[in-house]
Amino acid sequence: MKRFMIRKITLILVFLLILGVSGCGGGKGMKGPSDAARVTPEELYKQGAEQYQKGRYKKAIESFQRLKEQFPLHRLAPDAEMGIADAYFSDGSYVEAELAYRDFIYRQPNHENLPYAMYRVGMSHYKEMGEIDRDQTDTFMALKEFKRLIARFPRSKYAFLAERHVLECRKRLAEREFYVGNYYFTRGNYRGALGRFETILKEYRGVGMDYKVQYFIEESKKGLIRQEAEEKAKREKEEKK
Repeated sequence: MKRFMIRKITLILVFLLILGVSGCGGGKGMKGPSDAARVTPEELYKQGAEQYQKGRYKKAIESFQRLKEQFPLHRLAPDAEMGIADAYFSDGSYVEAELAYRDFIYRQPNHENLPYAMYRVGMSHYKEMGEIDRDQTDTFMALKEFKRLIARFPRSKYAFLAERHVLECRKRLAEREFYVGNYYFTRGNYRGALGRFETILKEYRGVGMDYKVQYFIEESKKGLIRQEAEEKAKREKEEKK
């Protein structure tokens, strides 16, 4: 009786196993879902490029990402990586774009599009620059990346574009220093103002603010001398009491 029960259970398990296999196989000549969805790298890249041209950037990223993951060693994989970064950039997702361009630079250190990727890293920060009364971290980062590109690929056409943006970034940073300096100046903090104005002449000379800054430096020095004289007279008066 015990042997019969064991045999019966064994037959049931075998039957279920066969049923499962036949269900997965789908029959001779039939294609599973994975076969139907299988496409070539060229087709995936074409899909991504077409979606990008139509402004469907998220769809483009999906196609490029699929190519990158399924065919990492294919000749189109680097182009897909660049496509992902460009799609993020065109969609206004500059943080994601910067990360994608940096990923391309890391993975493709000798690629012919390396200058372009470095330029776009700088532009990702450039697009995020705030007004002069806001934090200027992105302006500093953009300037740093543009300078890095110029130093490494001085003859690249992207280095030429970067040089123009370097001037714009330096001017923005100078304007930020002047904004803070003028804030101090109008409130009688001449020492703080002087430090800011002198920084402009030291770090950002030649951006079109030299004459104006020189005037405020002189006025700040006069204000500082006047304040020191007033404080000295006040101390002497108190000592005589």
